[in-house]
Amino acid sequence: MQASEFFTHKPIRWGIVGCGAVTEVKSGPPYQFTSHFELRMVMRRDAEKVADYAKRHQVPAFTTKAEDLINSSEIDAIYIATPPHLHKKYALKVAEVGKPCCIEKPLAPSYKEGLEIYEVFEKKNIPLFVAYYRRSLPRFLKVKEWLDSGAIGRPRHIHWLKTRNASFLDKNKHYNWRTDANIAPAGYFDDLASHGLDLFCFLLGDIILAKGIAINQQGLYTAKDAISGVWEHANGVLGTGTWNFATHEPKDEVVILGENGEIRFSVLGEEPVILKTATQEESLFIPHPKHVQEFHVHNIQQHLLGILEHPSTGKTALHTSWVMDKILGAI
Repeated sequence: MQASEFFTHKPIRWGIVGCGAVTEVKSGPPYQFTSHFELRMVMRRDAEKVADYAKRHQVPAFTTKAEDLINSSEIDAIYIATPPHLHKKYALKVAEVGKPCCIEKPLAPSYKEGLEIYEVFEKKNIPLFVAYYRRSLPRFLKVKEWLDSGAIGRPRHIHWLKTRNASFLDKNKHYNWRTDANIAPAGYFDDLASHGLDLFCFLLGDIILAKGIAINQQGLYTAKDAISGVWEHANGVLGTGTWNFATHEPKDEVVILGENGEIRFSVLGEEPVILKTATQEESLFIPHPKHVQEFHVHNIQQHLLGILEHPSTGKTALHTSWVMDKILGAI
């Protein structure tokens, strides 16, 4: 079935399961202002907060029950923006009613759960997207353009250093679901490193081999906080990564080394993307849009209307989950 065959009318009516902080600016508004889309209903378990969200964002309907939104005849497609441990629960319900779905990243807390989600949607031929929105951002499309055009020759190696110091919440041992091993086994690695590893697969092709070491150095929470990884892309490019969330200062530095030059950028920040060879040096500041998932959501629209293939699907996100679990030694 073609994606466009899911809809015989416009606009495509969206519902959000879990209208928390990420949907306030980063992801929620694009579902409202993207052409042919309409945000019709939102869900959150807290009645007061969901009512407030609907009022502030002028969303016509709201509920405290995910099932009411998922099963509503007024909703055509669903965006799941809950913490990862709830992704599988709600995704399988969405698949049961046959509606296209976008899930916040990572696809699930583990490759195993992600595979269950992917297989159900694949079997039913239902479009499934995952919010690895960096695949759609102009700054990284520029990096891909440089790579694909051979600006640094044949790529040889990629390295990412991502560090940060312990937050006030961490140091005072306040509860944070992002560092609860029952929800995010590798803590900030699950939340942040997933973006970079997914992006590297987009830029350089799938990873065929990965392994690593993951430990807890601080003892401030149950999740892992120090991870080192190595990997190989199918095209022979080697990769290394260091993620440590207990250092003295934050860093986010990526370098891709090629036979004729190098490319530097940050995954999570807005530092310039830099191309350097023996004959040229180019530094471009390409900021994120106000609503950082704008281009990602636009590409969902293009996919559902049968215009193009979205770069971040259940299949690509599942591969990222496999890479992460390999680095963590979970599989």
